Amino acid sequence: MEGLEEQAHVIVHSGQDRKWDELSRLLQDTPQMHDGHGHQRKLILFTEHRDTLNYLAVKIRGLLGNDEAVVMIHGGVKREVRRQVQELFRNDPTARVLLATDAAGEGVNLQNANLMVNYDLPWNPNRLEQRFGRIHRIGQTEVCHRWNMVAAETREGDVLQRLFEKLEVERKALGGRVFDILGEVFEDRSLKDLLIEAIRYGSGPQVRARLLRKIEGALDTAHLESIIARNALCEEVMDEQRLFAVKAEMEKAEARKLQPFFIRAFFTQAFQQLGGALRPREPGRYEITNVPAIIRERDRQRSGRDRRNANPVLRRYERVCFEKQQVRLTDRVGTTPMASLLHPGHPLMQSVTDLMLEAHRNTLKQGAVLVDVSDLGVAPKVLFIIDHKVLEGADPTRVVSRRLLFVEIDPQGRANNAGWAPHLDLEPA
Repeated sequence: MEGLEEQAHVIVHSGQDRKWDELSRLLQDTPQMHDGHGHQRKLILFTEHRDTLNYLAVKIRGLLGNDEAVVMIHGGVKREVRRQVQELFRNDPTARVLLATDAAGEGVNLQNANLMVNYDLPWNPNRLEQRFGRIHRIGQTEVCHRWNMVAAETREGDVLQRLFEKLEVERKALGGRVFDILGEVFEDRSLKDLLIEAIRYGSGPQVRARLLRKIEGALDTAHLESIIARNALCEEVMDEQRLFAVKAEMEKAEARKLQPFFIRAFFTQAFQQLGGALRPREPGRYEITNVPAIIRERDRQRSGRDRRNANPVLRRYERVCFEKQQVRLTDRVGTTPMASLLHPGHPLMQSVTDLMLEAHRNTLKQGAVLVDVSDLGVAPKVLFIIDHKVLEGADPTRVVSRRLLFVEIDPQGRANNAGWAPHLDLEPA
């Protein structure tokens, strides 16, 4: 044991690091790593250990020449700080590289990046796909690239190399579905046990051949198809009547939503009144170079409440938009950043709304007189919008169901259902 420690000290103090040299070449010489202006594109780099994370942070910051270019997530980062780092990586143009342990491997959406490097490989193949799932998910429109750093001419390296080669073959055969069940393919013996055996006894050709046969058998097409069939949630096909019923419900839900036009009109005027400015960029997309301090301060005040799942308001946003189709520009793949969608639940929108309500609450209490141009009668009506919630237990944050209801009351006090979204058809008197 002391001999191994001494060898490790010699390696550390030698100043030579072949693995970092390979990563440095990957970052500098790979065309996919840079945009049209030669700048580093958004990249996620996974390691197994926090010490490695800190080591690489120093190295990559020196390589890129900017300390703010690298942000980190690991198990020691508190939840609220972790969400702030995620938002910085998504929206701040200076944050180019996210270094992470598997603390960022689950429950995080980072599809604004399409590049990933596994500096350390986990011994559970399912974790590889959990990591890749951070960028390869709904909303991703660019081709995703992943580099797995494997030491060549090593016992465990041979096993991993065969695993990746076989995965690529089966991915093509099964249309990518192999990645959905990776955690279950090694049913008899785990990949971790196979790798340990390779390290201990893999020098013998018979042992090595047997280990490679294990990989081949675990990733056999018939074996994979049986696991996929076993995991299928439902084989029932939706009939035409049910399909149209679902479509009608989706159309109702869309009609009830506050339309992007109204959100944009409110935010643009309110943000300007608070000292901010939206700078037009691509059609339907804007840049915010500075969020006024009054808005950021309101967000900090709101953070004192129970906002465990809320993202923070940033100092700047590389791109924002008001319509889902503008989040990514599919006709300009690789040249423009992903935009942050401003909607009623976005923290920036919530802080701006809070400030506007505070400034104009007395005016709002007076109500508004609106006209329904399709109503030929002369009787006035009162329209209520009811926020209807069903809660689980007494916890107000555990909402099982939530919907908006519109109720109309005539002069005789009779209440009627006003329809899906009557407010959209009303005009100022």
